[in-house]
Amino acid sequence: MKRAVLFDLDGVLVDSRDAQLATLAGYATAAFGKRVTVADLPADAATTPREYVLSNLGLDGSINEEGWAAASATATLTAEVFPYVAETLAALREAGVGTGVVTLRSRERVNWLLPQDILDQLDTVVCYEDAQPKPAPDGVLLALDRLDVTPRAGIFVGDTETDIHAAHAAGVTAVGAGWASPAPKPSPGPEPTS
Repeated sequence: MKRAVLFDLDGVLVDSRDAQLATLAGYATAAFGKRVTVADLPADAATTPREYVLSNLGLDGSINEEGWAAASATATLTAEVFPYVAETLAALREAGVGTGVVTLRSRERVNWLLPQDILDQLDTVVCYEDAQPKPAPDGVLLALDRLDVTPRAGIFVGDTETDIHAAHAAGVTAVGAGWASPAPKPSPGPEPTS
């Protein structure tokens, strides 16, 4: 029987919390024309949809996607792949286990966050624009379909309640990643494509 292990991106493969906060602060700085630091952000900014965080800071209107992309591209330079990710993916490949990412990030931002050597070890990547976002099971099921693996033979590793709900809805085994945070946290919500 073919098997697969799927991973969420943020907080599971990549430590991107600081990059997300830096993106919010950088975007707010440009939008307001005055310095906004990470310390100025609400305490739950890393796990709250960006629209709400920016609205709480006083930003009215929609988000300028070009400005967001510029802030995000700069901030993601600080994101680091967690230790042992490369070794784990290599061991899974050697064991004949399919691997993939199912994320609420856009494909463009996945390419900014993951180094090419990590991308090369993944058999499939399902992004925000590919399927209905988590907690819907669509992305997990799409990744399994691409790998020709049944849900019974799949595992999804995530760090948010949304990830766990998506895994359960897809009929795969859910595994909580505890290395980025002490417990599953609320999902930050989907990131619109740019």
